[in-house]
Amino acid sequence: MSVLAKEVLDYLKPRPGGVYLDGTLGGGGHASLVLDACSPDGQLIGLDQDCDALAAATASLAGFGERAVLRHANFSQMESQLDQLGIEAVDGILLDLGVSSYQLDQASRGFSFREEGPLDMRMNASAGQTAADVLAETERDELRRIFREYGEERFAGRIASAIVRNRELQPLTTTTQLAELVSGAVPGGRAPQRIHPATRVFQALRIYVNEELASLQTGLEAGFNRLKPGGRMVVISFHSLEDRMVKRAFRASATGCVCPPRLPVCSCGRKPLAKVLTRKAVRATEEEISQNPRSRSAVLRALEKLPVEGCHV
Repeated sequence: MSVLAKEVLDYLKPRPGGVYLDGTLGGGGHASLVLDACSPDGQLIGLDQDCDALAAATASLAGFGERAVLRHANFSQMESQLDQLGIEAVDGILLDLGVSSYQLDQASRGFSFREEGPLDMRMNASAGQTAADVLAETERDELRRIFREYGEERFAGRIASAIVRNRELQPLTTTTQLAELVSGAVPGGRAPQRIHPATRVFQALRIYVNEELASLQTGLEAGFNRLKPGGRMVVISFHSLEDRMVKRAFRASATGCVCPPRLPVCSCGRKPLAKVLTRKAVRATEEEISQNPRSRSAVLRALEKLPVEGCHV
């Protein structure tokens, strides 16, 4: 089920004849809605680094024919993908960040601690270190940094120490092994809780393995570069690290004069390049949360690129 579906369409405003890029295609839910809204001749470029997700989206979007162009790529590579397609700029960009329900439901991918699976966590399963590799090869202090920085885990040091002690006896290879170790390493970890004590550790490992924050920074810059004047970018994030990056990037694009207030006349000449459409973050309604619990942590922000002064495109 697509998160914040109505809100995505409200802010992206797909129209007939427009060209849109979905950088996190997943199963194709949002893409299908955008293609419906920009019919009969709008086009969607869909990117996903997960081959399984790309195959699922290819099947679900087959009815749109050549209007849906799907590519195996991370959204940070959108500029090279658009270059290959001969597309200079697009009317709208959507990024639905984080791990998808499709990926969480596949125990073999190792994203969830709810079912036993290998500690993989790679979104592109054909490249890079697995989570098991990271846990086996990384020094204690670096593990602590990963858990604290990417998971905002307050017991990062205890958990890192427990992992190093454990791997001297046997490697951590499954999701349930890691979840059990974390539960035993933190105070009260085995008591019933609303949020599983391993949640932040799994988040941190996934972000680190997939270099998600670096990809997001590159993707935000590339996306803004390839938006047409008047084009819109919509980003849905699921944790505070991502949301802070999006908020700062959008705010920077929308900032004009940065001269000290005491100057009577602007000397920097800086003009805002964009307008932030969501002064407050947009969140799911209680009705949507009841139907789709994943939407509880979703935060949507949107921006519109302003025309360059003197340009009448």
